[in-house]
Amino acid sequence: MLCKAFDSNRSFNIHELDAASNNSVDDIRNLIEQVRIPPQVGKYSIYIIDEVHMLSSQAFNAFLKTLEEPPAHAIFILATTEKHKIIPTILSRCQIFDFNRIKIDDTVAYLEHIAKTENIQYEVDAFNVIAQKADGAMRDALSIFDQVVSFSGNQITYQKVIENLNVLDYEYYFKLTDAFFKNDLSSALMTFNDILEKGFDAHHFISGLSEHFRNLLVVKDEITLQLLEVGANIREKYKEQTRIITPEFLFSSLEISNKCDLNYRISRNKRLHVELALIELCNVTSEKKNSDSIEIETKSEKKEKKSENDIDQGWRTEKVIKKINEDVKKVDIPIIKSNYIPSFSIKASLSNQVSQKNEEILNTESNEEPAINETLEEDQLFSELELIDKWQQFSDKLGDKPRIFNTLTSKEPKLENDIIVTFQIDNNLQEEKINDIRNELLDFLRVELKNSKIELKLIMNESVQESKLYTSEEKFKHLLSKNENLGKLKQEFNLDFE
Repeated sequence: MLCKAFDSNRSFNIHELDAASNNSVDDIRNLIEQVRIPPQVGKYSIYIIDEVHMLSSQAFNAFLKTLEEPPAHAIFILATTEKHKIIPTILSRCQIFDFNRIKIDDTVAYLEHIAKTENIQYEVDAFNVIAQKADGAMRDALSIFDQVVSFSGNQITYQKVIENLNVLDYEYYFKLTDAFFKNDLSSALMTFNDILEKGFDAHHFISGLSEHFRNLLVVKDEITLQLLEVGANIREKYKEQTRIITPEFLFSSLEISNKCDLNYRISRNKRLHVELALIELCNVTSEKKNSDSIEIETKSEKKEKKSENDIDQGWRTEKVIKKINEDVKKVDIPIIKSNYIPSFSIKASLSNQVSQKNEEILNTESNEEPAINETLEEDQLFSELELIDKWQQFSDKLGDKPRIFNTLTSKEPKLENDIIVTFQIDNNLQEEKINDIRNELLDFLRVELKNSKIELKLIMNESVQESKLYTSEEKFKHLLSKNENLGKLKQEFNLDFE
């Protein structure tokens, strides 16, 4: 009878309190007064306090005495999603039951059961999207399910679900990953432009791209495959793409996308910030190929160098022997000939004077020996987009210095003649701030852009300079142009700008 009364919402033994809106001491006191009244029907009265962590400290203290010595008929159920916010004295007097989030497969199975009961046609991939959007809450999944049914009728498809929920299609991520791996920058940028035109947020896109790389990495190993919570069809697409994608590519891609995600909020040009990340992703495999080719070239250069050294050493040995023989003729000592060069020795026959002269000849020859081929790394060219990206990275390091940070991020640098970095400033104060860090800034750009010839040129914005006065000297000159007596006043009283 009590269960039927509960199902028909006419039970007087079950009471619920929303602590989010009733969190004061007075609300708890009213509850305590209500607890003293025994049930009219049945043995127990159940009190459910939802979002109990929202109670104030005073309310918790007022409730503590009742929890310590509750009436025999009272049962309290404290529900919360943030257990750590409840004071320890309350937790120590409760039995704790932790409920985990519902798995995606279980949510999909229950949605399929409802669809079959209601004679609704569906695609399993559509229910997977709903389950992921619900994030482990069945109530949210059912709400989304009702919303999709009212939108698409009795035919629930994957395409209709992503349109209704404004979810980015998996196909975009698969297409972009193929473009990254093939160094197809044009395709990657056009796909990103298509995503923006459909109304999707760029930050949402880059976080989804990181999730895609994570899923590809998970699929690489059979042990971690269970961590991939997607539908069967999409899981097969992940497996197919991982056959051509290397783990090294995924590691580098995750690092780039994660860095873009972290710096997205502080970026001034957010679209350019994401596009620079796409450019880096397209260059991941090309850099790997270049490093492999450089390693191969280095090995071949070493072999050629070794052979050249052998030839050069033989030529030097022959030259020294010839020189020694000429000196021997000068002192009238017979020339000793030998076909076996390693055993050739003339020290026993020569005087100390000739020996010393020969040693001088050897030392001279060794000093004249050309240096080993030392190839310096050539300065590399860079684009203005790369310059802006590195300029932003340097500015981010100065976040604890708001003045110079605001100065560097107020405008974007320009590139002239491949190595001249020009930056527009508004006043002399900005020029002083930048000159204080000029060497540090140039060293950073030269190392990051791999060009030792980079120079910085500051350009004063005359129009702004005339309209804005910053320093005391500028303000005084401006006032002096309006009243010449100020100059006499300054000189007479020996005043300073400060």
